[in-house]
Amino acid sequence: MNRTTLRPDAVLVQAVIAGALSFAHLHDLAEAAGQSGWKAWAYPVSVDLLLVAAWRRLRALRAAGESARSAWTWFAVALAASLGANVATAGLLDLTDVPDWLRILVAGWPALAFLGGTLLVHTPAVPAPTDHSTEPAAVDSVIERSDSYEPDASPVTTPAPSPALPVIDPESGPVRAAVAVPPALVAHARKVADDHRARTGHPIDTDTLRARLGVPPSMADAIAAQLA
Repeated sequence: MNRTTLRPDAVLVQAVIAGALSFAHLHDLAEAAGQSGWKAWAYPVSVDLLLVAAWRRLRALRAAGESARSAWTWFAVALAASLGANVATAGLLDLTDVPDWLRILVAGWPALAFLGGTLLVHTPAVPAPTDHSTEPAAVDSVIERSDSYEPDASPVTTPAPSPALPVIDPESGPVRAAVAVPPALVAHARKVADDHRARTGHPIDTDTLRARLGVPPSMADAIAAQLA
């Protein structure tokens, strides 16, 4: 079974000694300023409590990243009261004849300490503003893309239909594919055909029409089909 060894802490011992001496100096000063009995013992407690409350508030504000100016102010006030009592009782002040201004400060200390303690304990901490700019970059890009989407205004190109393949009849043989003939060429061919009929008295044949127009045989056949 392991036994816990108690070792004296030099810092803790020093803190106890310093606290006891400061406590005694504050008591002596309060008693010399006209505060007798239990009231003289209450002054050191009041100063030390304000010092501890200011220090705790200071640490809390610094941890939250907020301004600790008010906590520093009350910490300095409590420290000045404790340090002033230590210096005043070191022989620099005649405790049998305390000046009036010191009596006023000692008599007004309870109200000042109560005000400081109330402000330190009951002042709510200001919540840190929420940073909305730490959203994932991917979400922003998706939202921006959806907001700025515009339909493509470019015309949709429809592929041209492939030309129909000629239908082959087994009995009649292969049929030539239809050839597109410009209407102006058809009108000119009709004039040529009418002139030929007027001169010869017979309708124009395909070979003569092809020779007169200078077109390939397939187009000549298509024009003749429209003239018939």
